[in-house]
Amino acid sequence: MASYQETQSQNLADNLNNPTHHSQNPKKAIVLLNMGGPNSLSEVKMFLQNMFNDPLILPIKSDFFRSLLASFITNKRLEEAQHNYQQIGGKSPLVMHTFNLCKILESLDSSYFYTYAMRYTPPFAFDVAKELKNKGIENLVLFSLYPHYSHTTIKSSYEDFIQALKKANYTPKITYIPHYFEDLNYNQAIIERICESLKESKAEDFHLVFSAHSLPQKNINQGDPYQKEILENVAILKNLLQSQNLNFKSIATAYQSKIGPIKWLEPNLKDILPKYKNQNLLIYPIAFSMDNSETDFELSIQYRALAQEIGICDYRVCQCLNANQTFAKAILKLTDEALRDCHYV
Repeated sequence: MASYQETQSQNLADNLNNPTHHSQNPKKAIVLLNMGGPNSLSEVKMFLQNMFNDPLILPIKSDFFRSLLASFITNKRLEEAQHNYQQIGGKSPLVMHTFNLCKILESLDSSYFYTYAMRYTPPFAFDVAKELKNKGIENLVLFSLYPHYSHTTIKSSYEDFIQALKKANYTPKITYIPHYFEDLNYNQAIIERICESLKESKAEDFHLVFSAHSLPQKNINQGDPYQKEILENVAILKNLLQSQNLNFKSIATAYQSKIGPIKWLEPNLKDILPKYKNQNLLIYPIAFSMDNSETDFELSIQYRALAQEIGICDYRVCQCLNANQTFAKAILKLTDEALRDCHYV
């Protein structure tokens, strides 16, 4: 079994040293930011430990007490988490989807160098920052793979990368794209995924649920804009679907992946599944740009089994955007617009 250092080195080699990514030796780079996912079962503990040590995930002022609680939660969840990842091939698909997206981006516009940094698993921000510095990259575009802004996701990834740049003593010009749920190309890519999942079926025969990763309600009460942006995104998509004659029986928003006893965003997807008994149901994972354990296991395996028990006739889960070309075009358009406006930070 590969060690952590070997796994990290391999990820960086795959990502940063692939010759197709720098044929023109560009001086500007797009860095895709995401939380990451275990690249093997042996990385599951590291993933959980790093995530729950994040002060924006567990807002405990004391690093010592946060570390104790993170270790407790990690040890409590480790066996179940490893079992879940075993069901989807022994690792998260997120990193490979991100790598494939970089290849699509390079095929569309080779004037940028494309890479990615993960928050909780390799490749980590510091290692990516060092490689970019060594390559002489002068302009960085930090592009979040979270379409909707949340302190727990985008802010955490952005601040982590900024700290990595300081640690590497690297001072490129930085352009930051924090969210993009209103972008037409991004939303059209979602419509494409919905149509792919429908195949030859009619939208009129299905109910559509946009499922978003949940957050504790207290985060929203404290000013996190995540839920507001999710609901605004769903409203945009409803209008787009109607304009393209995709008229579902109903369209709803729900939240998934709740953990712990505190109040989380509602309605919970698990709780509303019974209302679709004897109906056809299509799920689109609205808060995710890359497929991961929450889509490939929770939605596609765990909730599919529940849907069968309930008596849902046809239960389908759309793919996330992953390396969708329309999504890649959205990234390039948003990047070009941001650079044109010179929004350096």
